[in-house]
Amino acid sequence: MEHYSQAAPVASGQPKGEHQTGSYTGPLVIVTILFFMWGLLTSLNDVLIPHLKAVYTLTYVQAMLVQFCFFGAYFIVSLPAGMLIKKIGYQNGAVAGLTIAAAGCALFYPAATSGYTLFLIAFFVLAGGITILQVAANPYVAVLGDARTASSRLTLTQAFNSLGTTVAPFLGGMLILAGGVLSSSDLAKFSADQLAAYNAAQATAVQGPYLALAAALLLLAILFALARLPKIADAEAAPGEAQGTFADVLKHRHLALGAVAIFLYVGGEVSIGSFLINFLGEPHVAGLTAAEASHYVGYYWMGAMIGRFIGFVVMQKVSPGKALAFNAAAVIVLVLTAIFSHGDVAKWSIVAVGLFNSIMFPTIFSMALNKLGPLTGQGSGVLCMAIVGGALVPFAQGLLADHLSLQVSFFVPAACYLFILYFGLKYANMYNEK
Repeated sequence: MEHYSQAAPVASGQPKGEHQTGSYTGPLVIVTILFFMWGLLTSLNDVLIPHLKAVYTLTYVQAMLVQFCFFGAYFIVSLPAGMLIKKIGYQNGAVAGLTIAAAGCALFYPAATSGYTLFLIAFFVLAGGITILQVAANPYVAVLGDARTASSRLTLTQAFNSLGTTVAPFLGGMLILAGGVLSSSDLAKFSADQLAAYNAAQATAVQGPYLALAAALLLLAILFALARLPKIADAEAAPGEAQGTFADVLKHRHLALGAVAIFLYVGGEVSIGSFLINFLGEPHVAGLTAAEASHYVGYYWMGAMIGRFIGFVVMQKVSPGKALAFNAAAVIVLVLTAIFSHGDVAKWSIVAVGLFNSIMFPTIFSMALNKLGPLTGQGSGVLCMAIVGGALVPFAQGLLADHLSLQVSFFVPAACYLFILYFGLKYANMYNEK
């Protein structure tokens, strides 16, 4: 999953708009590695949710507490992260974010023997670290090149974020779900002691992979601390212009609607990913085991990666609003097809959603910040807080899944994309307006 920072930075000592892309190849590679890592960490949630649901016999709503804690951290930590970055700088902020994320991964080790509550705390700490990391590292993508191509450059860079989200389900399926999860009828034959031992063994499957991730994040923190990156500073208002408040920012209708679109997009995307393994396990859909279904979660994110490369090319010529509207319409058709069909049609329809999700986040974000001038920083902060949709929308789908059926619950993300379609059509020609 890709996210922007709250800041609107420029390279320190460099006039705005005068970027020399060639000299920034090395720094851009370093930042791209970070995009890959947080994509991998976020996508692993889609594997862990059905795993923890089975281990702790949770309802769908209870299982969605994973995403509530994870994406709730974005809402809670975004603004404090921005203040932290102002004090310690962008590069040190990235190091701090990586270190905290590593601590969150390390917490999975004791969580495996302590219960679901500590898992939820670990998810919050991990996401808090990722939030700080994104607030600190994302600005480099904006300043490492020509400002006019920032949107397409970000889309290209986030393709590597999608590579992380593509790889994670395959790794998770292999390392965490490989042992399989017994059916409820098999578990019913267990004594209380046998059931406790089985659940304990299932829970400990996460220990090794997350300790390895903690070590990788610490190594990245060291490398990032030693890297020679250009110093960047927050963009400042022109003389005589006030920075403004969040209330001032929300007076810009395209920003306010963009925040709603970000809330619903992240919510819809996270909901689909969170329920995908369980959906593909339904007998009338594909009847796959969790380990088998995890591969299709990888295909889902692979579609997003491919779509970003396509979007990088197409959006050089096509209006971002029109591209966004087209993709939202395609997602609505695919989700409705998955709801009303079964077998391979339902399976591949929901997996194909990833391809059309590809350009949505960076496109909505860029459109919402268009022509905000000195209010750009505050506008970005509002949009970052809107990521809390990833914490709340899955709850709504979980309620429908618990009380009606899993397949019917996909009406929730379908409704989210309806608003994104509206937003794209409403501002289809915004870059042509003077």
